[in-house]
Amino acid sequence: MIRRSNFITLAALALTLFGCSKAAPPAEQKPAPAEAAPIKLTGAGATFPYPLYSKLMDEYRKVKPDVQINYQSIGSGGGIRQVIAGTVDFGATDAPMNDEEEKKAPHKLFHLPMTIGAVVVVYNVPELTAPLKLTSEILVDIYLGKITKWNDARLGKINEGAKLPASDIRVIARSDGSGTTAVFTDYLGVVSPEWKEKVGVGKSVKWPTGLGAKGNEGVAGQVRTTPGAIGYVELAYAKQTGLSMAALKVPSGDFVSPSVEGVSAAAEGVELPDSLHASLVNSAAPKAYPISSYSYLLVYEDTPDKAKAQSLSEFLWWAIHDGQKFAPALHYAPLPARVVAKLETRLKELKSGGKALLTAP
Repeated sequence: MIRRSNFITLAALALTLFGCSKAAPPAEQKPAPAEAAPIKLTGAGATFPYPLYSKLMDEYRKVKPDVQINYQSIGSGGGIRQVIAGTVDFGATDAPMNDEEEKKAPHKLFHLPMTIGAVVVVYNVPELTAPLKLTSEILVDIYLGKITKWNDARLGKINEGAKLPASDIRVIARSDGSGTTAVFTDYLGVVSPEWKEKVGVGKSVKWPTGLGAKGNEGVAGQVRTTPGAIGYVELAYAKQTGLSMAALKVPSGDFVSPSVEGVSAAAEGVELPDSLHASLVNSAAPKAYPISSYSYLLVYEDTPDKAKAQSLSEFLWWAIHDGQKFAPALHYAPLPARVVAKLETRLKELKSGGKALLTAP
């Protein structure tokens, strides 16, 4: 028989244990602290710099895993429209915004040059074994529809000894609003008053002849699959697709083939004004490639969302410094040191709610 005193002791002990277990649940049952949500930034615009921007954003994710940047390659015209509408955190364009576009923006937008590239003339003429040579006058007349055959006497004269076929020249141009088109037509307009008067310069023009294709990817694909075709794309797309590229006659009288070095030479020959945008076409600098261009990100001076604004400003600072080392391998030219210095000053002007975001030296 259990003694009464022992029974009372056991009962008290059981109640104590039950009370303790109720008050302190096992540690493994405690909910884990919630992780901070990643910062998501979206951008859209130019196809010209897309190969580089894609690389930069992938590399930056290794530096800042909590910042996710998504960029849609839709053309400069689309990038300008979307950043004005506020549907993206930043836009991208190869052609600076015009006065009308800037007036539509609800707040002040900065043009930030991120890289420098080349618009190259590509062609599909299997009979040619040496690089095609073109003068600006001949290129203009091809796109005006005045030169229609590959064996035209003017082409034969500057490509002496080349086997030029009697086939038609099939002109390919961009069908969408394009910064690449703006750069290409800027060059044609500079070298030809007739082009500037009859066709004009801009992201979208009424082409006198030829077929249209969307994006640098579309033009490259169309040229690659169309015998006798000629078109214009950014240098990286020509390299990636293995397309033949023409050498262009420059003001010195030399024929210059597209290269990162030629693009850098064009930028060195032009002083960047306070607006941070300038044309680089037909530069007189020695060895400069004549259809070179900056490519810009469009960013609002003051952004209400501080977390997004801070993350974007830090990415931009990284891109103009550490990010530039990725440019040459993708056939873009790194920004000159004097341009980086001007960008540093401009980036320190970025704000959220009127307060500066960057405190870097």
